[in-house]
Amino acid sequence: MAVVVRMLLSRVLALIPLLLGVILFVFIVMRFAPTDPALAAFDGANATAEQLRQFRLENGLLDPLPLQYVHFVAHLAQGDFGTSVITKQPVGETIATALPLTVQLTLLGLGIALVTSLVLGVTSALFRDRWPDKVIRVVTLAGVAAPAFWVALLLVQWLAVGEGLFPTSGYVSPADSFGGWLNSLTLPAVSLALPVAAQLTRVIRTSMVEELDKDYVRTARGGGLPPVVVIGRNVLRNALVTPLTVLGLRVGYLLGGAVVIETMFALPGMGQNMIQAVTDGDTAKVQGFVITIALGFVLVNLIVDVLYLIANPRLRSHA
Repeated sequence: MAVVVRMLLSRVLALIPLLLGVILFVFIVMRFAPTDPALAAFDGANATAEQLRQFRLENGLLDPLPLQYVHFVAHLAQGDFGTSVITKQPVGETIATALPLTVQLTLLGLGIALVTSLVLGVTSALFRDRWPDKVIRVVTLAGVAAPAFWVALLLVQWLAVGEGLFPTSGYVSPADSFGGWLNSLTLPAVSLALPVAAQLTRVIRTSMVEELDKDYVRTARGGGLPPVVVIGRNVLRNALVTPLTVLGLRVGYLLGGAVVIETMFALPGMGQNMIQAVTDGDTAKVQGFVITIALGFVLVNLIVDVLYLIANPRLRSHA
C-alpha cells in the first residue's frame, strides 16, 4: 500500500506542470484569437473607442501577457473561471450546470464500450481464427474506421426517424424520469461508444491471445483446472493490464467526442455550451470549458494509473 501511495503522489506531482502547460496553451491561444472580448461584451451596440478601452482596462486586458497569465492562474486556483461577457454570469455556474450531463454521457458511453469490448474481445480470442473471430475482426475494423458523428447520423436515421424508438434530440433529467433519461442518452452514448468499443476489442483480443499462448496457461490446463477458472482468474486479469493503458486515452476521446455529439442531439452539456461560446466570442467561457475538459482528461488518466498499479503487481515490486 505504501508503494502505491508513493507512486500515486509522484503521478500527482507530475501532473502539476502538465496542467500549468495546458492552461498556458489555452491562455495564449485565446489571447491571440481574432475574437475581441470587448466587442463581444457590447454585442454590436456600436461602442465608442473609449468604452472599449475602459472595458479592457477594467478586465486587465491591457496588462502585459505574463501578468494576465499570473492573474488568470491565481483566479483558477480559487475556483474562479471568470465572468461571461455575454450573460454577465460566472463561468463556474455554467460549468456546474453543463458538466453533469457531459459526465453522464461519457460514463454511459464508457460503460457500453467496456461491456461490448470485453464480450467481443474475449470471444474473439477464445475462438481464434474460427468464424466468430473472423466476423468480430471485420466488424471491429469497420467500427475503428467509423467516426462517432457518422455513427450518430446512421442511428438517428434508423432508430429515431425510421423506427421511432428514441428521440432525435433533447434531454430528460434522471431526477424527473430515469426511463426518459436513459431514452434521451442512449443514442448519443452508443454513438460515442461504438468506435471506442471497436478499438478496445482489438486490443483485448490481442492481449488475450498473447496470454493464452503462455506456458502457465498450458500448465494450468494440463493440471486439470477448469477453463473457466484459468481464463477468469489468471488470463483475463493479466490480459487487461495492456488495455487499461489504452482506456485512459479512449476516455479522452469520449470527452472530446461529446462536444460534437451533444451538438448533434441538442444536449445542453459542455460541448453545446462551448460551441455556442465560440460562436458568441465569449472568451471566458471557452477558456473555462476547455480547461475543465483537459482537467477531466488528466484526472481520468490518473485513475487509470492507479488501476494499472493494482492490476500489475510487478510495477509495485519494482517501485
